[in-house]
Amino acid sequence: MSFQPNPGDEVVINDIAYIIGQHPAAPGLAYAQAGRQGIVYQLLPRNGSISGAKALKVFFPKFRIPAMVYQSEHMESYSELPGLQVCKRDVLTPERNGALIGEHPDLLYAVLMPWVHGLTWFDVISDQKQLTAEESLKLARALAGTGSAMEQRGLAHCDLSAPNVMIPFFSEVENLRGVSAVELVDVEQMYGSRMDRPDALLAGSPGYAAHRTVNSGLWSAYADRFAGAVIIAEMLSWSDAAIVEKAWGESYFDQHEMQTVNERYYAMRESLQKRWGSKVSDLFIRAWESHDLSSCPTFGEWFVALAAADIHLASAASVEESEVKVSDQTNAVKTNPIKGTGAASDISDKQGITDQNVPGTEPSPGQEAVVNRLFLQARALEDEGKPAAALEVYRSLHHFIPDNSAMQVEVEAAIQELDAKLNPKHDDAAQPAKIPFYRSKKFMISSAVLIVLLAGTVPTVKILADQAEVKQKEQAAAAKQAEQKAAEEAEAARLTALKQQEEEKKQKAADAAKLDAEEKKKLAEAEKKKAEAKKKEEERKALQAKYDKQAKYEAYLAKQKQQKLEAAKKAEQEKYDKQAKYEAYLVWKKENDAKIAKQEAERKAAAEAQRKQEAAQKAALKKKRAQNVVTLIAHYNKAYNAQKGRKIENAESYARDFKNLYNTDATYFKGVGKVAARMNAINKFLSNTDYTLPNL
Repeated sequence: MSFQPNPGDEVVINDIAYIIGQHPAAPGLAYAQAGRQGIVYQLLPRNGSISGAKALKVFFPKFRIPAMVYQSEHMESYSELPGLQVCKRDVLTPERNGALIGEHPDLLYAVLMPWVHGLTWFDVISDQKQLTAEESLKLARALAGTGSAMEQRGLAHCDLSAPNVMIPFFSEVENLRGVSAVELVDVEQMYGSRMDRPDALLAGSPGYAAHRTVNSGLWSAYADRFAGAVIIAEMLSWSDAAIVEKAWGESYFDQHEMQTVNERYYAMRESLQKRWGSKVSDLFIRAWESHDLSSCPTFGEWFVALAAADIHLASAASVEESEVKVSDQTNAVKTNPIKGTGAASDISDKQGITDQNVPGTEPSPGQEAVVNRLFLQARALEDEGKPAAALEVYRSLHHFIPDNSAMQVEVEAAIQELDAKLNPKHDDAAQPAKIPFYRSKKFMISSAVLIVLLAGTVPTVKILADQAEVKQKEQAAAAKQAEQKAAEEAEAARLTALKQQEEEKKQKAADAAKLDAEEKKKLAEAEKKKAEAKKKEEERKALQAKYDKQAKYEAYLAKQKQQKLEAAKKAEQEKYDKQAKYEAYLVWKKENDAKIAKQEAERKAAAEAQRKQEAAQKAALKKKRAQNVVTLIAHYNKAYNAQKGRKIENAESYARDFKNLYNTDATYFKGVGKVAARMNAINKFLSNTDYTLPNL
C-alpha cells in the first residue's frame, strides 16, 4: 500500500520508533512538505524531544535510484560542514528494511535525515518579513561560509534557491547548539568528484537561475555561484524596506529579469552600495554581468567582503531613511498647494502612495498570479473545514492585495470571521492594524479638497488683476502714441540731413579710392618684376639640384650592382656549405636511426618481459583475491553461525578476522558481490554485539 500517513501514526525504522508529526497550520494533517523530487515527512521520536526530529524523504518513482545508497555513504562525511547537517543520511534498502518496504513500497530508497527547524528563505520573502541589519549580515555571512567550505572541497548544491535554504536562526525550537544560522536541504543533486552524475539534471529555480544557463542542466563545481550571489544580495538587502516592497513575489527578481538592466537590479545595487559598501556591491555586479558561472565571484570572496562589512554603515542608512521619510511627509503637508496637479502628485509620491495603494490600480501579472493562487488555496482549505490553515493563507494573501480593492474587503472580512471563530475570547486581536495618518482615506481626501479650493481661488484673483492692468495699459498707450508721432517727425528730418552727409562722404571716398588704386597698380607692377626675377633664380637652383641628384643616383646604382655581385657569390658559397652539412647529416641520421632501432628493440623486449611479469603477478593477485573472498565469506558465515549458537566470543573473533582480512584490500572487496554489505554488518556487530548479523 502507498505511504499516506496521518498525524500520530507510528513508523519503526532501524529498530527506532517514530510518530508522524502534525502540521502546525493545519491540525489533522501530517506535517509534510512537497518538493520537485518527493515529499518530506516530519518524524518525531516516541521517546525523545522535538529537537531530535527526523525528516523522511519519500521520492517519486522517477527518483528512486539504487545508487542513492552509494551517494549517501559519501555524503555523510560532509555533514560536519556548517549548513550541511542533512548530509547525515540513512537510506531505506530492501536488505535492512524489507518488512517496512514490503508494507509501503513507496519507501524504497527513501532517506532518513535530521529535520531542520525554522523558516525557509522562501517564507521570509513571501511573507515580506523585513530583517534588521544585524540579522541580514548574520544570514549572509552564514550562507557565504557554507558555500566557501563546500567550494574548498569541490562541492556544489546544484539547486540553490529560496525554498532550499533553511533559516534555523528564526526557529523557536531550543537546544539547537551547533546548528548553523543557514542550512541547505534537497542535496540529492549535489556535485562532487566522487558523486555520480544524476540521470535528470535540474536547470535552476526561477528567480535564481542565470538566464544564459537556464536551458541546460546544472552539475559542476561552479553551479552555485550565481544563485548564491543573488540569495546573499537578497539577505543583505532585506533590511531595506524599499527592497522588501519591490520584491516580485516568491523571489526578489522575476526570472525574465535575470541578468538584464531593470528597476529591481538598480534598486538592489544602490541599496548594497549604500548599506554595505562598494566591495559588496561590486561582487553583486560581477555576478549579474557574468557570461558564465565560472566568472562569478567565489563564496570565499563573498565571505571576505562580508567579514569586513561595517554593520554601523547599514544601521546609519536605516536611521537616515527613516528621518528622510518623516521629513518628506512633513514637507508634503507644508508644500504650497497653488502648484495644482503637480503639487498633488508630489504629495502622493512623498507619502509613499504607490500604484498598489490607489483604488482601482491593477496589480502586475506576477503579483496577480500569486494573489489568485493563494486565494483559491485559502478557499479550498476553508471548504475542507481547516479554518486555521485558511487563516494563515488569507493573512499571507493580504500582503499582495491592492488597498481599497474589492478583494481586500473580502479577505479582511474572512480574516476577521476566521479569527473570531478560532479565538472567541480575544476579540481585540481581530481588529485590523492601525493605518498611518498619512495613508488614511481621511487625510488623502482632506488634502485633495484643500488643493482644489486653493487652486480654485487663482482665476478670481487673476481676473481682477487683469482688469486693472488693461485700464493702465490703455492710458499709457495713448500718451505713448503721441510721443511716438513727434519722434517720427524728428527722425524723418534727421534722416534727410544724414542722407546728404552720406552722399558727400561717398564722393570724397570715391576720389580717394581712385588715387589709391593707381598707387596700388604701380606697386603691383614692381612686385611682379621682382617675383619674375626670383622665379628665374629658383628654376636655376632646381636644375642644379636635379643634376646633383642624378649623379648621386648613378653612384647608388653602381654600389647596388657591386653589392648584388657580392651577395650572389656569398649565396653560392652558402649553398656549397649547406650541401656539405646535409651530406654529413645523412651519414649521422643513418647511424642514429640504427641506434634508435636497436634501443627500440631492446625497449620492446624489456616491455614484453615486464608485461609477462605483470600478467603473472595479476594472475597470482586474482587467484589470491578469489581465495580471500572465499575466506571472507567463510569468516562471515562462521560469525553468523556462532552468533546464532550464542557463542558471542567466537562470533567476535571471526568478525575481527573478517575485518582484518577485508582491510588488507578494502578497495577491491568493496566492489565484489555483497562483501561490502557483510563488512557493514560486521562493523555494526563489533560496535554493538546486540546487533543481529543478517543472513547474506
